[in-house]
Amino acid sequence: MDEGLNDILIVGAGPVGAVCALALQQQGVVARVLEAQGADVRADTRTLALSHGARQILDRLGVWARLDGVTPITRIHISQRGALGVARLSADELGVPALGYVLPYAVLTAVLQQALAESCIDVEYGAAVARIEPGVACATVHTAGGRALTAPLVVVADGGRGDTAPVPRFERDYDQTAVVCEVQTELPHANQAFERFTPEGPAALLPKGGRYAPQGDSDFLRAEARERSYALVWTARNVDAQRIAALPDDAFLAALYRHFGGRQGLFLHAGPRKTFPLKLAWTGSEAAARVVRIGNAAQTLHPVAGQGFNIGLRDAWELASLCGDTLADEIGDTAMLAAYARGRRLDVLGGAGFTDFLVRVFSNDSAPLRQARGLGLLALEALPPLKAFVARRMMFGARG
Repeated sequence: MDEGLNDILIVGAGPVGAVCALALQQQGVVARVLEAQGADVRADTRTLALSHGARQILDRLGVWARLDGVTPITRIHISQRGALGVARLSADELGVPALGYVLPYAVLTAVLQQALAESCIDVEYGAAVARIEPGVACATVHTAGGRALTAPLVVVADGGRGDTAPVPRFERDYDQTAVVCEVQTELPHANQAFERFTPEGPAALLPKGGRYAPQGDSDFLRAEARERSYALVWTARNVDAQRIAALPDDAFLAALYRHFGGRQGLFLHAGPRKTFPLKLAWTGSEAAARVVRIGNAAQTLHPVAGQGFNIGLRDAWELASLCGDTLADEIGDTAMLAAYARGRRLDVLGGAGFTDFLVRVFSNDSAPLRQARGLGLLALEALPPLKAFVARRMMFGARG
């Protein structure tokens, strides 16, 4: 059955799709959202690292002030294992309240879901999309339930997990897997994040207010545990990752100390481990024939430097802004989508190139490269303009 619609259709109600719908409403553009999962699906346990620019987007949507459990990153310590060279970034030096923010994925999705409901945006949960049919005047979304929904523009924000995902135009397999969990350190985090490069891949510690504390501890000890909690992203080679994740806690903590070093003292506790394969995949916005892809549906990046999710939020915000500046009968047409693709190219390809460069240059044990990396980190530490240049692109994207 054809339920002809003039509203923009967004496929995916995750953070990127939800931000797009809310931003479109701010622009006076009506959107309808289709989400394959149910509204009460079990919360995702991942941890997000949001840039200062992402905070500005959420603040403009009235979402930021409603988020609980946000931990600001005021300092970042960058180093490489077994070689000289350290760089430190500070929010105070750059005149911003924080370089980034750490929060549970589930917290952000819950607040965005509530914001969608309060804004009376039509969100249909449990509506899986089987096929998207591009067109000249409109695109048609065919659901798994047999319905056909037409729209002048279909925005695919399903994280690239849906059945409609095309083959990436470019893909690079890093032979790396992320081992993620929450850990507790001997020393308080003091809102400092660490990016530690090793030949096997980067290891990141992100300060986290934390909900982990050993059972039976007093309230005081629980508060102290929150000040010592980090979200760990330990990049390992594929052949080693599952073995590392399956280690008993004591062995895992000892291996992590050997791998990362003692800048935060001993590692005292570790939560359950999960693993995620890492790769670079660029599908492109597919900004043509009334269909556009944003977020991980358009590009999947290595988590080093925390660029991927933040680029996705900027995709959503800039697409909504462009729709607001476009005449109603021109939304989704070839000229508008070409303008969107041009406007996003520098940010997306710049972010992908930056993360790919870091992974490929730092994930090896070449002596000449090790020395060059050390000189690069020393230059970053010694030259404030260079430090500001790098930090602004981490916070706001390739356009700074």
